[in-house]
Amino acid sequence: MIKCAKEMRAAAADALRGKWKDAVLTTLVCMAIVMVASFLLSFCGPLSLVASIGSVILVAGLQVALLQMVRTGNAVKIVCIFDFFKESRLWVTMLLVFVYTFLWTLLFIIPGIIKGLSYALTPYILNDNPDLENNAVIELSMAMMNGHKWDLFCLQLSFIGWAILCSFTLGIGYLWLEPYMLTSYAEFYEDVKAEYNERKLASVSAE
Repeated sequence: MIKCAKEMRAAAADALRGKWKDAVLTTLVCMAIVMVASFLLSFCGPLSLVASIGSVILVAGLQVALLQMVRTGNAVKIVCIFDFFKESRLWVTMLLVFVYTFLWTLLFIIPGIIKGLSYALTPYILNDNPDLENNAVIELSMAMMNGHKWDLFCLQLSFIGWAILCSFTLGIGYLWLEPYMLTSYAEFYEDVKAEYNERKLASVSAE
């Protein structure tokens, strides 16, 4: 059973208890790299696109690092956010997610949002399924998110109040909000994955 947004946030806060310092520091490094790269490459159109794609991959690394924190109870390690650059399978898949989402958004904003939600589990699936390649990972994310896109959308919306408050801190508050959000998404993934595996098992048993 998928927890509600409030329960997801509570689980995330519990997972971060005693580990906020490492989570915030890791988020700071990630954001700093993204901002510096975006600024330096913004003067050249094609290179600004490279910065955007690199940012997606870097954030994916942060997502998986926080997932490992949820699972192991260990503090986040900064070096883990670079894991998605070590293997071509990882960054190629995230590049495809970036391109697919961008193309859907060109059609209309709402289809782009829906597809973004469908692809949301891709970083986690890449981490958990080393034998799956590129589109197979994205297709699995779509299958797992079937019936749960609204759940994730509601979870994302539940952070709007926090985001508004952070805007009054000159952006500093986002160093705490970002790991809080991403940890809640990791909790969401764990629930969806468990339910998906249960459905698969029930389907096999029924045959």
